Amino acid sequence: MPNQENDILAAAGHSNIETEFYSPIPDGYKPGRHKYVAVLGTVMSGLGKGIFSSSLAKLLKDKGLRVAPIKLEGYLNLDSGTLNPYRHGEVFVLDDGMETDMDLGTYERMLDQNLTGDNFATSGQIYRHVLDKEREGGYLGRDVQMIPHVTGEVKHLLRSLAVKQKSDVVFIEVGGTVGDFENGFYIEALRELAFEEPGSVCFVALTYVLEPKTLGEQKSKAAQLGLKKLMENGIQPHMIACRATNEVGPKVREKIAMFSNVPVRAVFSMHDRSSIYSIPESMHQEGLDIEILSILDLHSAVRPREEDKARREWAKFVGMLNAQRTHDITIGITGKYAALRDAYASIDKALEHSAAHLSAKINIEWLDTTEMDPTNPIEIASHLKDLDGVIVPGGFGARGTEGKIACVQYCRENKLPYLGICLGFQMAVVEHARNVCGISDAASSEFDPNAASAVIDILPEQKKIEGLGGNMRLGGKDVQIKPHTLAAMLFGQEQANKTFNVRQRFRHRYEVDPNFIERLEDKGLIFSGRHPEHPIMQVLEISPDKHPYFIGAQFHPELTSRPLEPHPMFMGLVAAAIRHANPDLPAEQISSRWLPTVAQAAS
Repeated sequence: MPNQENDILAAAGHSNIETEFYSPIPDGYKPGRHKYVAVLGTVMSGLGKGIFSSSLAKLLKDKGLRVAPIKLEGYLNLDSGTLNPYRHGEVFVLDDGMETDMDLGTYERMLDQNLTGDNFATSGQIYRHVLDKEREGGYLGRDVQMIPHVTGEVKHLLRSLAVKQKSDVVFIEVGGTVGDFENGFYIEALRELAFEEPGSVCFVALTYVLEPKTLGEQKSKAAQLGLKKLMENGIQPHMIACRATNEVGPKVREKIAMFSNVPVRAVFSMHDRSSIYSIPESMHQEGLDIEILSILDLHSAVRPREEDKARREWAKFVGMLNAQRTHDITIGITGKYAALRDAYASIDKALEHSAAHLSAKINIEWLDTTEMDPTNPIEIASHLKDLDGVIVPGGFGARGTEGKIACVQYCRENKLPYLGICLGFQMAVVEHARNVCGISDAASSEFDPNAASAVIDILPEQKKIEGLGGNMRLGGKDVQIKPHTLAAMLFGQEQANKTFNVRQRFRHRYEVDPNFIERLEDKGLIFSGRHPEHPIMQVLEISPDKHPYFIGAQFHPELTSRPLEPHPMFMGLVAAAIRHANPDLPAEQISSRWLPTVAQAAS
């Protein structure tokens, strides 16, 4: 690195030097050793920066490079846990319990890589850190300013991530759009980072190409103006991704290239596709990965054998996605946020993974339980009778829960394949207690604090054991699976004669009250997954000889489903739905172990 930049960093990180620079360097960091790819949006938000960034990151990871993504959010919340799904999509929970936005799920699935809280930051986190540091005298009496102190802390955050996760390339996604007030300091910090470490930062701009129906052609003016705003902030993009409904034509790409000083070869058409999982190969075909390697001088770090193997495995999965499907099934998702698909993005993706592996075309019916009359069995049947499987997903609050319970009852009584997730697990307990055990007033204290028979309740002694106080159980935890159960079969341990543990991700407050467990089990409800040490129920099922597929999880299986390794509970549901749609179909005609396993249990 040039001496000037070395001097800048040395002065900025040395407490005894009077300087206007502030760019603290974490222990073990070597400027120039780590590279950065910054992805910023123009024109409008919600264009898919996470999809583009994760696809690029995957291409570099496939080449043998260590990558670490990070999402920088502009809002003041400390995490995404309190955000309404209608405003911000689903809350994605990482293994360490950090509640993030749905883009972190995209990164985990695309990279097949567990992330941590270090891979997610909000303005609220940054400001709190700056203010805490100021109170502790960390700025040596200086007046604390947005520049250089807040931007300096952002740079320190990025460099610390590079060191902690030993990354060759850090992929930085800045939430929102260039020109927003709340993300301006992130963009300035990235400009400073590029200034301090020349040749280490690649800027990628994601823009939008309009195609008004009344004109019948693509228009690039909005994209040009958005890119101009980015350049006004002192950032010259190296690469541009153009979101559009249809493939962006060469004339539009040439216009954008000329206006932004970006070579045409680095202007990529990110038009709508049937699946996001086809994007990495499209990028590779257009040479974007080679372009990134050239910009960051990383060609020597590529491992061709690793890349060939990774591309073959991914191509096999994409081939399954694009292949003609053997089976046609319909699965209903009965939720209270059914009007917004992003509220259940990970469930949608988990079904997509399983569908590809089982050669199934899944038609998803989004059913809003708030609009159902739970007291009218005919109406409930009208919604569910044509389905081949049902998922009751997670959620909070009483709205729509009675409709969920009615759906559970229909699935149990009519042997319709069922998967309950978190709240869906709890509603299955309430339904069984009411309609099988005869506890007519069974309820959850979340919805009725004065319930006489709160089969679902907050258990202070268990929360004390967990060390969680009044907070939710969040993140990855062990689940002990009982042998010779449907759960054991799904997790590949059908021959096991003893319990075994699987790690799953949780996000909930309420538990099954242990005082009701014996009564529930006496009436046929099997708790096949438990806390390894305490009476906390985590998986329930009905024996396969009584129901083709009925299982519920207190955890969220959708959060750990990956394209190359779908979650077992979704694989089992899809297999059972195929059998439901084709009751006479021989088990061997389903090219997986999932349905034969379930069928064997039934026999």
